[in-house]
Amino acid sequence: MKKKRAEKRRHVVAWMNKAEWEQVVDYLHSHEPTLQTHALQRVSAWKGRFGPSTPVAVESTANLVRCQILDRSGKLERDDLVLLYGMALTRFINLILERKQGRVAKPLRRLASTMNIPEWIVNLRHEITHRRLPTLKWCRKGCEFVLNWLQQQFWSRQLSSLSDWNSSSEEEDNEEESMKWQEEDFMKRQKEIERHKRARELIISYEREQFQVFEDLLTQGSGRGSWPNASADLSWILAQIQQLNSETRDAVINTLVQDGFLIPTTEQLESLNIDPSEELLDPLTPCVPPEFLRFWLPLLKVLNSSWFINHLLEKLFSELTTEPTNHRAYYTSAWISEILHCNCRNESKAFKRMRMMKERLFINRMSLRWHELISMCVNSPCAATPFLLQQILMDMDKPLPLETQCNLLRLCTIYTQSHLGNSSPSNIDPSHPVYTLESLQKRVGGANQLPDVAAELAKAPPTQEVQEQLSVETVQERNAALRGSAWSVCTDKVPWKQYPLGKVPGQTDDPSCLMVETFCTLTVFDQQVKGHSHQGNQSVPLQNRTGSDGSVWTHNDLTKLKAGLKLF
Repeated sequence: MKKKRAEKRRHVVAWMNKAEWEQVVDYLHSHEPTLQTHALQRVSAWKGRFGPSTPVAVESTANLVRCQILDRSGKLERDDLVLLYGMALTRFINLILERKQGRVAKPLRRLASTMNIPEWIVNLRHEITHRRLPTLKWCRKGCEFVLNWLQQQFWSRQLSSLSDWNSSSEEEDNEEESMKWQEEDFMKRQKEIERHKRARELIISYEREQFQVFEDLLTQGSGRGSWPNASADLSWILAQIQQLNSETRDAVINTLVQDGFLIPTTEQLESLNIDPSEELLDPLTPCVPPEFLRFWLPLLKVLNSSWFINHLLEKLFSELTTEPTNHRAYYTSAWISEILHCNCRNESKAFKRMRMMKERLFINRMSLRWHELISMCVNSPCAATPFLLQQILMDMDKPLPLETQCNLLRLCTIYTQSHLGNSSPSNIDPSHPVYTLESLQKRVGGANQLPDVAAELAKAPPTQEVQEQLSVETVQERNAALRGSAWSVCTDKVPWKQYPLGKVPGQTDDPSCLMVETFCTLTVFDQQVKGHSHQGNQSVPLQNRTGSDGSVWTHNDLTKLKAGLKLF
């Protein structure tokens, strides 16, 4: 019976032997484009032998690996890559789950849960097929997860001599594998939770030590200035945090960006003799208070590395996308600005002094992912976005064209309703007022050059309305120029930003308010217009008539004219 059952399970495969199978598996997961391309060629040969019966897992793996190769080549645009990843992920979900469907269609989420496929993968497929396309970051994340899932559920089993993907014996073993996978996943989550808990405890211990140091400084009467070297207890805590950061890359960073750490609470600011009132903060040019910077310098110097700085910037920018409070947005932007300042090529005197005093996060210039920083900065708009974007554009190793930089800064300024550099209204020359479209075009043409922002980084001018900057002489001059027309210069303090373009204060939504009324001097015909009259009017040339020869158009006359109009 056993021999017959074994013979019954035999079937023909497309690969020559187990060695070829193992080689293809290793090459597919090698992350080397050359080896992966060779593996895809072997899979193409298998598909030629299999025909329509190619295993779904083999085809899905090949599609996803092909997407990764094209992604790493850098030859495709981001939108093209999203479409490629989307097709591969959609085919994976459809082909894997349709074999679980019965006579009555079941929700994909329920079917996915029985195969240990998380719900967010199914949601990603729904977004690709029915909604707005996800970002390239999420497509890459989904691809990585699916490849790991296929590695565990298919490739590893084949290597363990479980060759029949659809056999009944494998379905029986599926529950055991599922339980084992769930246990492993649970253990991984537990370890991650423990690491986050450990990171929080260590950083809280670090804060306690630093607050004690600050109290000692106040007792000695030297609360301001550089702090003493780390004590033995603080050095041990820093070593533990550094060790934890090497073991897990996310626990320390995720903890630092929480409230009570790099984002201080009101009580923490008061303990460091820092005024916590938000009225003193300038959201356009955020800056970390010096005493708060010295508080965190020992820890950030220990964790200083190119990887840590890049991921900290990425995490800080992602925090800005969650619509934080003004306080949280200010300190998040301030830390981003502080990191960019430390990496600045053109140092100010203040920063040179800070470097000599060793009060900077890092001394040597680091290699940052500049284009990703620009993308993250633009995708997380806040009041300080123009200021941060300006810093990034200045420090890039390969700067963007001047016109592109200028356009980016202007767009950010418009979107965030803030002013920066020479684009501020305070730079308007009152001796050359803008009256007409032609003069405005001349003004814009002369301002197309990118302003020299190196000297303006320290402080951006506050936002002001144009009418607040007009002098009395300028108002009189402009009123004299407009005398005799229907226009005049508005000197009232009107919040124009609250009115859409084309509307003025006091204007109603009734379209009739735009009709010409008493100030029109055109004359009417001698015969009055009547809605039911069928006789035409005898027109008189306007140049032979004066304003005193006929009556003035009135609102009632215009209403009668409107009533007599007929549309074709």
